[in-house]
Amino acid sequence: MSDTSPPNAELVPIHGSSDRVTPPRSLSWIMRGMILGLFLFAVSVVLVTNHWLTDRFSEATRNRAEVRLALYTGNLISELQRNSVVPLLLGRDPELIRALLEDNFTSTSQRLISFQGEIGAASIMLLDKAGRVVGATNRNQLGTSFRSAAYFVDAQRNKDTVFSAAPREAGGMDFTYSRALSSDNKLVGVIVVAVDLMKYERAWAGLTDAVLVTDSEGKVILATEPRWRGLTLADALTVQDPPSAINRAIQATTDWAQSPPDAYLRGQAVMKTEARVPFRGWRIITFTAFDSVRDRVNGVLALEIMGFAILLALSFYALSRRAWSQTITFQRESAELRLLNARLQREIAQREKVQKDLAVAELTLAQSSKLAALGEMSASVSHELNQPLAAMKTYLAGARLLLQRRRPDEAMSSFQRIDDLIERMGTITRQLKSYARKGGEAFEPVDVRDCLSSALSMMEPQLKARVVQITRNLPRKPVMVMADRIRLEQVIINLLRNALDATKGVANPRIDLGVSVEQAVHLTVRDNGHGIAELNNLFEPFYTTKKPGEGVGLGLAISSGIVTDLGGRLTARNGEKGGAVFEVQLPILNAEQTAAE
Repeated sequence: MSDTSPPNAELVPIHGSSDRVTPPRSLSWIMRGMILGLFLFAVSVVLVTNHWLTDRFSEATRNRAEVRLALYTGNLISELQRNSVVPLLLGRDPELIRALLEDNFTSTSQRLISFQGEIGAASIMLLDKAGRVVGATNRNQLGTSFRSAAYFVDAQRNKDTVFSAAPREAGGMDFTYSRALSSDNKLVGVIVVAVDLMKYERAWAGLTDAVLVTDSEGKVILATEPRWRGLTLADALTVQDPPSAINRAIQATTDWAQSPPDAYLRGQAVMKTEARVPFRGWRIITFTAFDSVRDRVNGVLALEIMGFAILLALSFYALSRRAWSQTITFQRESAELRLLNARLQREIAQREKVQKDLAVAELTLAQSSKLAALGEMSASVSHELNQPLAAMKTYLAGARLLLQRRRPDEAMSSFQRIDDLIERMGTITRQLKSYARKGGEAFEPVDVRDCLSSALSMMEPQLKARVVQITRNLPRKPVMVMADRIRLEQVIINLLRNALDATKGVANPRIDLGVSVEQAVHLTVRDNGHGIAELNNLFEPFYTTKKPGEGVGLGLAISSGIVTDLGGRLTARNGEKGGAVFEVQLPILNAEQTAAE
């Protein structure tokens, strides 16, 4: 191998050798300048990399925190909404009302216990009009008076279901839904359903993040730190253990490696993530530590520093390779760096494995939540999409026949109808996804007559498949209500579908549709079927009189919930001349309200 050293350069002396040759002073300054320049370049790259990676990893950490925040919010809303319909259902129970009227509560507690097993509520209490517990899933509460409790007082003043949150004497919060039970417009008792939101607090306690929920007044009602309950956020952050001297020193030396923190919690820099809970002005807040960001940034910086160290070592090796002693020294340093590299690679591999395990756990948690939501919505989606799918099948058959007869223009009309149905299915799907939330943001003035016409258009294929007489009694003037048009059409389609099913096997089937305006808007769907055998259980979820496979018993329950959200009421009765009569009552929208909108 030829010597590649510069012709004017002399060999660097080997340590311990008697022959020492001094290199030119100019070459020494050039070497020092090159090394200094490389060092400054390395420092610049490390600082820029630190700043860029810190921002990037911090944003990734914030995104993961927002995803977890959305998951926590969805769990809270799901639990609240699931329990909110329980007082409404139990408030219509004739056995409970009869027990209150007759003052006979021998089987009331057992009945509430059976309801608790079916519904999954935390606890249920039945109070008489004096506030005394006459029935409860927890028999230890029997005879206890709650006449001064907020949920009892508020339920007497309100006809709707009332939500209450009150602190426990033993610590924690009690969340309840209550509703007054009445007979002949007279108060006979109050049904109280407890919502166990503390289970989410217990679940959050196992996380590294700090999680809290505040009410509309800004006070903490749920928190991973029990001392925070009842305080504002600013006061809660001051209630913490002071950091030790070591923690303060570590904090002072590590803050350079991260973005300015949102807050300090337990002596650590944390990232604050906040979101609105669509329920009574609640907000949920999480504090995520920057430890993962710091570890990832330091890992990359270690690799960079290692790379520059190797580069510097190679530079020294190349500049001093003429001397045998320096060659041996640089080889030894190179070996040490390789050992350091291997050790760092092992550490990096271990950290990457931990990060991958964490990512898999987060994905598993997210997938579990999606599957739970999918399980709750699958029955409703199947029920609501059967009607458009049947219509699409009919239009596809007609289009195929038209194309075979070389009538493409008419076939395009069928395809347009299919496209409208697909858009309709998408709208239904979006509405079903938002069913767990309280409506109101999409409300607009709607003409009930237009909704009825649109529903009949949707049902056109089924109506043409059978010989059914449809009569409509509609006012000539618009009948305006404040509602969500799509959800109101859902209710009408469900009532029409039930009427069609009820008239199967009946000679001269007939369905009468009527709209009248009195103190409220009355939409009536009347059929000449066999009537309704059990009116008490008609609006309960999953109650159906159809054969297995023909219905899941959600149509009327969903319709009742939609009408309630619209501020109205859905009732059912048997007609005087036979058949069933379903009536939707909605508040009328007068001209002044319409102009204001």
